[in-house]
Amino acid sequence: MSTSPKGPIEVPPGHLDVPSTPPLDDSQLPKVSIIILNWNGRHHLPGCFESLGALDYPEALYRIHLIDNGSDDGSVELIRRDFSNVELHQNDRNLGFSRGCNQGSELAQDDEILVFLNNDIRVDTSFLRRLVGPIVRGQCEATTAKMLSWDGQRINSAGGGMNFHGIGIQRGYEEELAETYDQARLSLFACGGAMAMDAEVFKEVGRFDEEFFAYYEDVDLGWRTWVMGYSIRYVPEAVCYHHHSSTSGRVPIERLRVLQVRNPLLACFKNYDDVNLVRILPSMLALATRRCYLASGLGDAPDYRIENMCSLPSGSWLGRCWSALKARLTGVQSLPPVAAADLVAINDLVGRWEHWSARRADVQGKRRRSDEEILRLFLHPMWCIEQESGYRELHEGLAKFAGLEEIFAGLTHLEHEPRS
Repeated sequence: MSTSPKGPIEVPPGHLDVPSTPPLDDSQLPKVSIIILNWNGRHHLPGCFESLGALDYPEALYRIHLIDNGSDDGSVELIRRDFSNVELHQNDRNLGFSRGCNQGSELAQDDEILVFLNNDIRVDTSFLRRLVGPIVRGQCEATTAKMLSWDGQRINSAGGGMNFHGIGIQRGYEEELAETYDQARLSLFACGGAMAMDAEVFKEVGRFDEEFFAYYEDVDLGWRTWVMGYSIRYVPEAVCYHHHSSTSGRVPIERLRVLQVRNPLLACFKNYDDVNLVRILPSMLALATRRCYLASGLGDAPDYRIENMCSLPSGSWLGRCWSALKARLTGVQSLPPVAAADLVAINDLVGRWEHWSARRADVQGKRRRSDEEILRLFLHPMWCIEQESGYRELHEGLAKFAGLEEIFAGLTHLEHEPRS
């Protein structure tokens, strides 16, 4: 469900490109809080903290906060024994990525810049100095790093975008290193695994949405940041190395699926302006419903078609009711977990309409930038995530019916399409 480009996703030259930022002198370096969330990631922590210990950044100007979400794998004991410079905050249980990172931001006190870093990352020595540079120079309010695979041979993330119904794109994912990823540029969002943000702006735009729990909280934050008048840059000189999805790979797929289906819907519902949401919401829900149906395994569902009946069921009304009840109790008609997860995800929006309408009103009430200025950051708005023929037919049909190509005029001709 996580998204990744099949090849370099490029917009016309100069469309999003910005000048690179020269390195900061020591006299320009701000105070920084590095916030790392951990949930049973003990095996990653030494590599992460050892690389942070080698930063070419004055130790007096940065602090490291580890927010532990109820780990039971010895993570806490390891930190206390081997990394006394790390400020440890313990939660009794897993409160999610969003809430944990927000807790870390509250511990930052008077630090000027917040840096959010995954526990399964190691950084280059100049990483921190380069990541905060554009913020210090007033060129933007948030930055995202160049994330490489752990062996440094492929791109993991070189900025972010999304399609029209909220499926996020990590630009360059799994591509070989190339000059195109060495160019600084604007980005729709900063990847939550390696990003920096002005501390005051982080608070002003509402921090990470804790109701997202995990996944797409960075897409939502980035989009919201642009809506409220601020900007985000990709900084290719800030290099780090990432073990992709090392923690989520151990979580049951249906639990991840709820987040990965629901959170794009919520991000779109909150952040599109009124005119565009009216046109896009029906398509979002229709495509989510089609994906749920595909996951159900029902196929053509012949057992549900009255036209396939040759005769009426025999027996009494009471007997037929008992047969239906037995089928329900024995799970004969139960949905596969992934399909059920999709229904839960969709209902989290449509079943709490007033709640999310109020959340949306809060964001829209602080709008300082039009959608027209933001949509160019999507990179591939008309990307179709599923290749199943019926889904592609629906995707293309909805785009024409709702006039979505008009909304994203000039942004639908990109050369390469992402892959899921």
